Amino acid sequence: MKVSVIGAGNVGATVADVLAQGDFLKEVVLLDIKENYADGKALDMWQTAPVRMSDTILTGVTNDYSATANSEIVVITSGLPRKPGMSRDDLIGTNAKIVKSVTENVVKHSPDAIIIIVANPLDVMSYTAFLTAKISKNKVFGMAGILDTARYRAFIATELNVSPKDIQALLMGGHGDTMVPLPRYTTVAGIPLTQLMAKDKIDAIVDRTKKGGGEIVKLLGTSAWYAPGAAAAQMVEAIVKDQRRIFPVCAYLDGEYGLKNVFLGVPVILGKNGIEKIIEIELNEEERADMDSSNKAVREVMVVLDDMKIL
Repeated sequence: MKVSVIGAGNVGATVADVLAQGDFLKEVVLLDIKENYADGKALDMWQTAPVRMSDTILTGVTNDYSATANSEIVVITSGLPRKPGMSRDDLIGTNAKIVKSVTENVVKHSPDAIIIIVANPLDVMSYTAFLTAKISKNKVFGMAGILDTARYRAFIATELNVSPKDIQALLMGGHGDTMVPLPRYTTVAGIPLTQLMAKDKIDAIVDRTKKGGGEIVKLLGTSAWYAPGAAAAQMVEAIVKDQRRIFPVCAYLDGEYGLKNVFLGVPVILGKNGIEKIIEIELNEEERADMDSSNKAVREVMVVLDDMKIL
């Protein structure tokens, strides 16, 4: 099976590297607009194959979409990263044009591909790709919830001094400050989090999770890449292996949760056809209000995009 990753920056290169380490793909193509950039990174990664005992072929190309032809899955990471003091909304004009152009090229060469969006602002870039690709809604979606949930689970593991492997959690809504972590649906080895941690501690972790991306930006001066790259690769693996895993994914809603024509994070079953099913869970009044607020925030950015007349 062939997977292409568009954008060979930190996130894209990490996606390609994690996929190659997994050794379950025939080929990974890494593409970037910068001359020789993807070529060099892919060559470096390919030279780790004898060490890692991997057979996955890594190919790097400079803006040559013909090399991505007939990809089963395409991960789009292209776009400008956030800088300190820059909101995700500040990125919308430039990144929407990039995602639109990339998606057009992807669909031209791989019309049957499943498309995973990683570019920010995530929810609206998923919307951009969906409108551009003009393919089934189950085949265009964004990576956000897996990353946000991973941060949430990591913070809980640190606080409780337990293995993150035992923590199961769910997070919904937009990717950003209006995301909706759900402590009520969070467990540690089946034990409700609320029985293991005081409310003020949970609230502090929820707040830190919401600001998780910004925390990395302040520390590094740019966006995170290890966790986002690993999260996107996990989605690819679930699709390739038809694992039917339940993940929070930025999906197009068409009536689910009472919402229409918007991309928001919701739990889905992820398998060989992409989103096999959107799972609708029960939300209490507070969770419903948070979800509505998140929906409102994402729609405000969608309006900004629509007013730009890019699509």
